[in-house]
Amino acid sequence: MSRRRRSHRRASSLDRLLSLLVIAVMAGVTVGLALPKFSDRINDLTGGYHATGTAAAAVQALKVSDAMPGTGHYDRKTFGFRETDTDGDGCDIRDDVLSRDLSSVRYRYAGSCIVESGILKDPYTTETIHFVRGPSTSAKVQIDHVVALENAWQSGANTWSKAEKYRFGNDPYNLLAVDGSANQEKGSASAAHWLPSNRSYQCSYVSRQIGVKTKYHLTVTDAERRAMLAVLHTCPDRSLPSD
Repeated sequence: MSRRRRSHRRASSLDRLLSLLVIAVMAGVTVGLALPKFSDRINDLTGGYHATGTAAAAVQALKVSDAMPGTGHYDRKTFGFRETDTDGDGCDIRDDVLSRDLSSVRYRYAGSCIVESGILKDPYTTETIHFVRGPSTSAKVQIDHVVALENAWQSGANTWSKAEKYRFGNDPYNLLAVDGSANQEKGSASAAHWLPSNRSYQCSYVSRQIGVKTKYHLTVTDAERRAMLAVLHTCPDRSLPSD
């Protein structure tokens, strides 16, 4: 066989391989685009969005809106996080939540409310974190707004007064001491885009989000509500947290 013919066959084989790769990529893109709708349909048919309990009833009662706020721009500072002291103990809400959520808590001095150290059993990751206050260590434990401030803004808080925003931004019902990296990973995501890696905590997490949105008359997106119901489907008769 001539060298030219062998080169031609190799080129043809390469062309066929490239064509197959292009087809495979296009098929993957098509499946990727169709999969969410297909998964929703499967969940509908198999009852994957069916859930019972007060948490499920509450999320079904929330107003569904996929519209973004029409006016203003989100600014985290408008929620006044850590700028109130409603119990008058001289500490802001961060120390109050650390005191509530950590074990083996040590305070700055006798009678102080400033938390110097403690142990967190992180609900989001199950990691045990030894918290020590300091410039390079404090961020290992962060205070998460279970319903993120930006999510609240997009869900109706953009119309609130300053007092209402401050109340929400410092409400212990919506705050948890958690692993700092998990909190950063979550960002402002709703349940449709982020859930704790600790699967055994997901029902508690979603139930609290629903409780917060119910308390403050916030909306959910359609995707957010489906994600919440899919989680609640795994824990029948789930109740809303009372505190």
